[in-house]
Amino acid sequence: MTKPYVSVVIPVYNEQENLPALFLRLAAVLDKVGKPYEILFTNDGSRDNSLVLLKDFHTQRPKQVRVIDFNGNFGQHMAIMAAFERARGEVIVTLDADLQNPPEEIPKLLAEIENGHDVVGGYRKERQDSWFRRKASRLLNAVRERTTRIRMRDQGCMLRAYRRNIVEHITASGETSTFIPALAMSYAANPMEVEVEHAARAAGTSKYRLYDLIRLNFDLMTGFSVVPLQVFTFFGILIAAGSLLFVIFLFIRRLIIGPEAEGLFTLFAILYFLVGVGIMGLGVIGEYIGRIYQEVRRRPRFMIRDIYEQLETQKAGKGD
Repeated sequence: MTKPYVSVVIPVYNEQENLPALFLRLAAVLDKVGKPYEILFTNDGSRDNSLVLLKDFHTQRPKQVRVIDFNGNFGQHMAIMAAFERARGEVIVTLDADLQNPPEEIPKLLAEIENGHDVVGGYRKERQDSWFRRKASRLLNAVRERTTRIRMRDQGCMLRAYRRNIVEHITASGETSTFIPALAMSYAANPMEVEVEHAARAAGTSKYRLYDLIRLNFDLMTGFSVVPLQVFTFFGILIAAGSLLFVIFLFIRRLIIGPEAEGLFTLFAILYFLVGVGIMGLGVIGEYIGRIYQEVRRRPRFMIRDIYEQLETQKAGKGD
């Protein structure tokens, strides 16, 4: 079998409305590239007819299309990771199944890879999302850059290309919870970003809720930086110093003026504030401990039910 030059990796979760158009457009683009290619779909526990469509794509193009079928929903990044471990191309491209990032933009990324870059990320020209999603994404980008020092213009754009050595480093990391674009940028020696088009979702609904976006940012902060811990340590030092000065002030005031009952509610307000800060600090520490707990359990990151590819249908009972 001819080794593919490019592998396109697509995680799929309940995208039956978008898959037929995606497959037609993507195949047309890759045919025009003129180099051997493969498309790896990972069905991430879809409850609609997505798997039926994916198997049909494999039947239509058995040499180019491979399908990994999870036996549950393990998340977008684990779906990508499973495909990374099985991709055979020299260049691996990630693409969402919702058609918001047009597959026609893939040649832009491949051109920059051929210019010598090892990671090429896309940033959306004009985001066709709600005002809230745009503002939240901008805020999360700013927080991520200041806490991790990883520079990405648009962390939410999954249209990205990686050289094989970068993907091999990503899969070797074995992390149970990570953010692939940030991990790739931390390994890259010569990264590049290009502007890509962005379209409104034609069908279906977004799979990312507000909680998922917050969860993603926690993964970014705790997975790539200890800045949150350092911030709370520094803040604790300031609070301790301020508290000491306040105690000295109250002691001197008591000696000069005498005991008083006024200011009791002010003290309660200060106490509640400090308790709130303490609880938030424990939450940050808990995030790091939780990541350690996930790593030391060594449970499978995902479970594969079937793999549909040209040679034969493979069954796997263990995750990687």
